[in-house]
Amino acid sequence: MVTSAAVTAEVELTDTRALMSLAGPGNAHLKTIREHLGIELGSRGNVLHLGGDPDKVALAQRFFTQMEELAAEGIKLEGPDHVRAIHALEQDGTLHLRDVYGDVVLITARGHSIKARGLAQKHYVHAMHAHDLTFAIGPAGTGKTYLAMAVGVKALMAKKVRRIILTRPAVEAGERLGFLPGDLAEKVNPYLRPLYDALDDMMDADRVDGLIKRGQIEVAPLAFMRGRTLNDCFVILDEAQNSTDEQMRMFLTRLGYESRTVVTGDVTQVDLPSGARSGLKEAARLLRPVDGIAFSEFTDIDVVRHPLVQRIVVAYERRDAVRAEGSKRAAPARLSDETGPSAPGEPSHQPEPCSDEPPKKE
Repeated sequence: MVTSAAVTAEVELTDTRALMSLAGPGNAHLKTIREHLGIELGSRGNVLHLGGDPDKVALAQRFFTQMEELAAEGIKLEGPDHVRAIHALEQDGTLHLRDVYGDVVLITARGHSIKARGLAQKHYVHAMHAHDLTFAIGPAGTGKTYLAMAVGVKALMAKKVRRIILTRPAVEAGERLGFLPGDLAEKVNPYLRPLYDALDDMMDADRVDGLIKRGQIEVAPLAFMRGRTLNDCFVILDEAQNSTDEQMRMFLTRLGYESRTVVTGDVTQVDLPSGARSGLKEAARLLRPVDGIAFSEFTDIDVVRHPLVQRIVVAYERRDAVRAEGSKRAAPARLSDETGPSAPGEPSHQPEPCSDEPPKKE
């Protein structure tokens, strides 16, 4: 509902195809944009009618104008990308969406262009090009591993590196390798399958097989990295939240000359045994101040899978926040119970005062 402080505006889109793409089936995309911005938004012919908070209306005008410009340049955004694009414009008042969505990271064997799909991904791609070590931390579905592999494949094809090494801890929820059938290679293969799947998306299967046979692409469990020096490589450690503190330290010290390393993970999905410290959590705490290391953070707004995934991530984050708040409130109460005065008739649990004098002999 438009209030007395609200404004109205119109945006005319001369490109009918751009308007249809923006509106979506049954104006579904316009509805999503309207709900996200909290404004009135409707269309009549080629004109979009806006109403509401002045800042939000101005943001919508900027978004629709730039989207038509992108369409004219042949740059098309999918419906779920619209909210991320608006979010990017909110974060940077000087940003043009072309700067985010115009650059191609990799063209796959099938002719598909892999691009950043939001400001966080854009910054992530830049960090991987500019730093020898990049950490990408955030929820599932934000493109952390997929983009890292795209950057690595492009570097290999351009002969900027000799090899790509893809690794992840052989740890999953509640399962132990010893109980799985087969030899060691067969046991760890299911854990590495997602990395093979991403490679198959980007390159012809025959080419992938050839590169693996020649050792130019290596997919291996994290334990196999011990004792090696990784020179002239693009190295990706996936699912790093399931590395232990000791494994992470071992892995990070493998970095050799002319190499780049990317570490990806989601600190909310740790499958380590109870009491084991996540190597990713500890590394993030220790290494943020270190020069030459980049940290890219992702949130639910950056999820690029099915729209339900974003809502699922939000639901779990809210649950975790409530639990954390409950734990903070319970801690003082437990401390009071442990150190408070004893009940009448009960021996005191207060510690006896210290004294430097030796005990008296009776």
